[in-house]
This record gives sequence, C-alpha cells and structure tokens, in this order.
Amino acid sequence: MNAFEVRGGKPLSGTITPQGAKNEALQIISAVLLTAEPVTITNIPDILDVNLLIELLGEMNVKLERVSRDTCIFRADDVNVDYLHSEDFRKKSGRLRGSVMLAGPMLARFGKAFIPKPGGDKIGRRRLDTHILAFEKLGTRFDYNAEDGFFHLDGTNLHGADLLLDEPSVTGTANIVMAAVRAKGTTTIYNAACEPYIQQLCGMLNRMGARISGISSNRLVIEGVDELGGTTHRMLPDMIEVGSFIGLAAMTQSEITIKDAGIEHLGIIPDKFRQLGIQLEYRGDDIYIPAQKEYTVQRYLDGGVLTIYDHPWPGFTPDLLSIVLVTAIQATGSVLIHQKMFESRLFFVDKLIDMGAQIILCDPHRAVVIGLERQQRLRGITMSSPDIRAGVALLIAALSAEGKSVIQNIEQIDRGYQYIDQRLMALGADIKRL
Repeated sequence: MNAFEVRGGKPLSGTITPQGAKNEALQIISAVLLTAEPVTITNIPDILDVNLLIELLGEMNVKLERVSRDTCIFRADDVNVDYLHSEDFRKKSGRLRGSVMLAGPMLARFGKAFIPKPGGDKIGRRRLDTHILAFEKLGTRFDYNAEDGFFHLDGTNLHGADLLLDEPSVTGTANIVMAAVRAKGTTTIYNAACEPYIQQLCGMLNRMGARISGISSNRLVIEGVDELGGTTHRMLPDMIEVGSFIGLAAMTQSEITIKDAGIEHLGIIPDKFRQLGIQLEYRGDDIYIPAQKEYTVQRYLDGGVLTIYDHPWPGFTPDLLSIVLVTAIQATGSVLIHQKMFESRLFFVDKLIDMGAQIILCDPHRAVVIGLERQQRLRGITMSSPDIRAGVALLIAALSAEGKSVIQNIEQIDRGYQYIDQRLMALGADIKRL
C-alpha cells in the first residue's frame, strides 16, 4: 500500500492547472458505447477511476487509440456485450461505482445490461434505486441474481416515459439520458440533475444526433432517435480540483494562480470560499489567490454562525465540503458544516482533531469548526485516507502542519487527482511517495 510522507509548514508558490473533470469523464466515456462511429475525447484526467473505465471498455472490444494521456479515440463497432456478465467484469467494476453508467448506453443500443453491486468510496449508502426505477418506467425488466451478484436488465422494449426522479442524482440522470436518447418516443425527466457534467453530456449527445432540450434546467425532454454518430468532445476543468487548490492556498498561506479554471462553470464555489474570508481575483479564466496571513469567516446579518451545506446544483457540491471543513481550521471565526447526502463522509475529522484542530462532530452529518486563527499550527501525524475528497483534505492539512505527516491508503487520492504529488512539488511542497 502506497503512502505520502509530507513535511508541512512551507508556503507554496506558482501556477497550477486543474485536470479534466473526473465526474464528467465517467459518463462521457460511457456514452461512446451509443455509437459505432469514432468518438474523440480530450482533456481526459489520467487517474485510476477513469483509466479503469477505459480498460473495461477495451475488455469489451471497444477500439482505443490513446493519442496522448489526455486524448483518446474510441470506436465501439464490435462490442462484446456478454463481457458485462463475466466474473472479470464483476471484479473490476466492483472497484468503480462509475461502471453503473455503462447500463444506460448498453440498454439503448443493445437491449440488455448487467449491473454489479456498486463499489467506490466508503462514504455511506449509495443506492441504485433512482437508476433501476427509471429504467423500469422506460420499459426495462430486471431482476437481481444473488448467486452471481448482478442486476440483470432486459431493455428490448425500451420506450419513452414521463419520469419524476426521487432525487436529482447526477449519475442517475446521466444514465437515464443515455438510455432515453435511442428509446422509442419521448422521455421527460423532472427533477433532473443539471450540474455542468450533465450539461456537457447532453451537449455531446446532441452533437451526435440526439434531440435533448431543457439543458441546464431540472426538466429534460428527450426525443428518441434511431442512430447516433461520432463526435469530438473536450472535458471541463475539474471544479473539485479548483476548490481544493483554493483551500490549499489559504491553509498554507500560499500565493497560487489556478490556470484555465473554467470560471463560468464554477457556480457558487468561489463565493463559498469568499464566505470563509479567502481573497480571490479573476484574471481572464485564471484565479489568483494571494498569500493571506489570516482570513475571517463571515457571519449572517443577524450575527448567526455561518452554515455551509451541500445541495443539488446550482447549490454547493458535496465533493467540496471536506475541503471547506479543513480550510476553516485556521480561519478566524466558526462555521457549521452540514453534509446532507452521505452519512459517513465527516468521520475523517477525528484525524484532524488528532492534529490539533478544534472540531465538534455533532452527528454523522454535522460538524462545527472553531477556527484556530493561526494561533497554533496543526501537528503532523500518521493517518489513512478513507475516500478521495477526505484524502485531499488530509493532504492539505498535512501541508499546513508542523513536522512530518504520513498519509496511508493514497490509492483513494490517486483515484481522483492525477499526479497530485508531482504537481504540488512543482509549487514547492515537500512530498514523497513511499
């Protein structure tokens, strides 16, 4: 098992460019199965989760031409559908929750799909009900086979339907959209997710010949078509990396420029960090964060303690709550972090408390951070990364801490952040991969 050895307390300086968006990549790459024509995708993040999905497509006989580490040409003109029911697929896909998004395009084009029990982060229950119930309303028959551990889906009679999702799930919406684009008739999705990832997917599918309207809203209308063609698509910069780098700059008193940040697609993310007192300056599509000795958390107009919580887009993304929490440790003032979606995502705060942070874990969903006001530094410890976002939050804490920290289980970090140690070393960070 790999680990990072971090010697913290050093201000960083320089320019860093965010990778392509991980959450967008998983659905965009799955969508190549919808056509037999070539699909070229650029700005692909070179991370474990994405590379595993590309590997799975290769095992399905999808032709892959890796032009560079961030560009790949896919051609799904000879897909081995039965591979999705193999033990090899079950083992590999069990490590990657994003593999569930292969189901939508497989149902649309081949009329059948297999979904193993989901893998991925250990951040609480992540149910598939939104996917399965919607597929059922689109005419799919399914049953769960306890012996092989797969959901078996039969979509030979796929047709349009009016759908009201019980939650605006990003992966659920993406999967349903991909199934509906080649279904007979018209599908309307109410309470659809409208994150930039979904907007990107719908735009790509329309360029391939799909008929999707309502893009960027919570109501999508999809008119089914018989065939889709090839296209070229470039992924957005990863908004989670952008937020992570803002928090890193504040915690380590660093002067950092985030290049090509995709500012127009960040929504309220910059404003949430401004609420922590962090100064940001837009320079074209770059974000400049000056070195700050201190930053003060805003209060509400009535003097109440600031609460930052996750909410479906255009609300604040849950993937950045771990970063906001760790950034608040050295702030002046207090903030309540309310993680609504996942009941285990805040459990990493015990490691931050061991480092000297003042955090009260109220329950599995809420934590109060009482800022240290730079009066004392965190101290280095040995810890383990429980999931992707908590892992980077711990890395930020370690880079701001006094002494040596060891972060174990960094495979979790590598799942979502490409070459993170090398890129931070270029800014002056003292990191060794053990």
